[in-house]
Amino acid sequence: MTGLRHRIATVEDIPAIAALMDRAIAALQGDFLTPEQVAASRLSMGLDTQLIADGTYFLVEEDGVPAGCGGWSFRATLYGGNHSAELRNDRELDPATEPARIRAMYTDPAFVRRGIGRMILGLCEDAARAAGFRRLEMMATLAGEPLYLAAGYLPIERVMKMSSEGPAVPGVRMGKDII
Repeated sequence: MTGLRHRIATVEDIPAIAALMDRAIAALQGDFLTPEQVAASRLSMGLDTQLIADGTYFLVEEDGVPAGCGGWSFRATLYGGNHSAELRNDRELDPATEPARIRAMYTDPAFVRRGIGRMILGLCEDAARAAGFRRLEMMATLAGEPLYLAAGYLPIERVMKMSSEGPAVPGVRMGKDII
């Protein structure tokens, strides 16, 4: 992880984050999904600017080049971007009784297998714990599931279709205690 630095993403980072997400969706899901499913996955994946507004979204860079991004949320939305209104729920979660969310994790294809995903997960876990949360949950893509399993997240349920539109794109809801 030499040369990698992280910071909280800002509104000015949105174009670079959106481009990184686009590259990751296009390149990293092909071993797990058909081309039609990769295209359909964009219906339930992508940029959620609420995370940036809440100050809970991280950007990892190497020499100023975006390498990965991801965040956590104290809101009820489990997954989805700005465009997926049917998936959104901005209600604030109760840290004593509800899990925080891991959200919108992406690594640029040029930077895979360098520990960026684990770095972001660690940052998210620490921040959620500091905010009083005792558990985290996420909706993982099939491409992300191996990383999350290796980081101690366990499957809760398998979902065969993450969006009401388009072809079925599977995912897996996963969770981890962080106390």
